[in-house]
Amino acid sequence: MQKVFRSCYELDRHCYEAYGLSEDILMEHAAGGMAAYIREHFGQGSSILIVSGVGNNGADGIVLARQLHGAYDVRLHIPFGVRSEMAKLQLKRAKAVGVNIVDSIENADVVLDALFGAGLSREIDEETQFIVHKLNSLTGYRIACDIPTGVGENGCLMPMAFHADITITMGAYKEALFLDESKDSIGKIIRVDLGVSSEMYETKSKTRLLETSDIKLPRRNSLSTHKGSFGHAAVFCGEKEGAGIIAGMAASRFGAGLTTLVVHEKVSPPAWLMHSTVVPSNASAIAIGMGLGEHFESEFLQKYVIESHLPIVLDADSFHHSEILGILEQKERDIVITPHPKEFAALWEHLTGEPVSVAQIQKRRFEIVRRFNALYPHVTLLLKGATMLIAQEEQLYINPLGSSKLSKGGSGDVLSGLIVSLLAQGYSGIEAAIQGSLALTLAAQHYNGASYAMLPTDMIEALAFLEEK
Repeated sequence: MQKVFRSCYELDRHCYEAYGLSEDILMEHAAGGMAAYIREHFGQGSSILIVSGVGNNGADGIVLARQLHGAYDVRLHIPFGVRSEMAKLQLKRAKAVGVNIVDSIENADVVLDALFGAGLSREIDEETQFIVHKLNSLTGYRIACDIPTGVGENGCLMPMAFHADITITMGAYKEALFLDESKDSIGKIIRVDLGVSSEMYETKSKTRLLETSDIKLPRRNSLSTHKGSFGHAAVFCGEKEGAGIIAGMAASRFGAGLTTLVVHEKVSPPAWLMHSTVVPSNASAIAIGMGLGEHFESEFLQKYVIESHLPIVLDADSFHHSEILGILEQKERDIVITPHPKEFAALWEHLTGEPVSVAQIQKRRFEIVRRFNALYPHVTLLLKGATMLIAQEEQLYINPLGSSKLSKGGSGDVLSGLIVSLLAQGYSGIEAAIQGSLALTLAAQHYNGASYAMLPTDMIEALAFLEEK
């Protein structure tokens, strides 16, 4: 689990003031981190095209050119000249060692974008867009220095953005790297240190990046147990019964000792899932909303859901049901909600009267999640997406491990089942959401078939083979 920051400017300043490090030293380490990656993955003599901008991000690229010069076929292109004092100094040094400065963009084994870094608050001009378009047309391996040109300070894409295979970010992870719409432009992300360890560089942060090593599976270590030792998940099975059955299967697979489908009429679940027309008296958590429709009458919902004290997962149709949404006011109850952006739009308008479009949510995901958290700090919100955001009590967690394999009906039902299973086993809402999201994304990674072929049942089967790292 890593810290994430909105900006690194204050962190850099702290290095200058507290440790006596200079901008020059940080720049050498930034370039050194990129050079180390290139040396590890590309043999000596490989061609390296570095395209540098006018400021300090461009200066990082110029330093990199100097560090690789001699061992690699380095070509440094500076289309707009240099303006910052550091960029001028680094260019002077690069020229002194004989770095090859070129006037045109030609293909190379490695293409490195150092035009603009994090914090770009204006759209790039047409000339820059043309350069980025040309860089994207090259066949070399593409690396972005800090953040791809064309990804703005809040992570939003501009009309043209560099498409990196990998982004090497400096010092600390930034929120702008984790907006859904820029995921394909940013590619894989690695972080390099800037002259001190991350523990010394970073300050406090309420935002964390989840990693595969954060998975904590609901292992059974005690020998003297029975099925009641591991909780009883009650999953509502509504008009679209398949959604509830999928969630129930996931809950059972992920460790719930008992799983019961709460049904309105007869269904045909797998033999190991029980079904009942009421919530069992010994249930320890509830999940509702998946394919719910209008199956259950108001009095039934009032008795078994709204007046219940049990931890609960709200998903899908729950966000269009004003009676069920009243649960959000229950501050003494563990509540987890798992909307996708369209469902969140309906939820937000119901709660605040403020209409918001899916496009607006997607461009302001971090802001929207924090606004909801300010209104309902006791509720655990998991906003679905290519990168899931999870928040409770001002703490925000980013799960970047999702893939296009999950873009299929039923994936959200599996997630609800995972979370209710953990709630039933005694996990807190925030821990259930974190671990459920990790299990979902890692199960998808475990699937070895074609990216378009994975079914919810494939994910459920893969849960049995997850391992802690």
